[in-house]
Amino acid sequence: MIQIRPACAEDQAAIRAIVRAARINPLGLDWPHFVVAEDDGLIVATGQIKPHGDGSRELASIATIPARQKQGIASAIIRHLLATAAPPLYLMCAAHNETFYVPHGFRRIDPDEMPPY
Repeated sequence: MIQIRPACAEDQAAIRAIVRAARINPLGLDWPHFVVAEDDGLIVATGQIKPHGDGSRELASIATIPARQKQGIASAIIRHLLATAAPPLYLMCAAHNETFYVPHGFRRIDPDEMPPY
């Protein structure tokens, strides 16, 4: 059974490994901003609300290990993070991932709508 919980310091190596394996931005992987999805002691997915220096916040580092993809785990992490974060919340993703985030309330924005970061 999947449990989504706040990350702890001991999760840092797993967070880095999952994010790097997903080939997404490996910068700003500060474990206190993360939640992890754990199944029987194994971290299977990650996600964070990444704060930026301009005060904006970004949904980031959403990644699931390959063996557990397409099981709704990333969506559960997103729902969990959205339930705890006041808007606005931004997201940057590769174009081929855009449709994944639309059901969660995200939409493409024009460059003049983007925060300074």
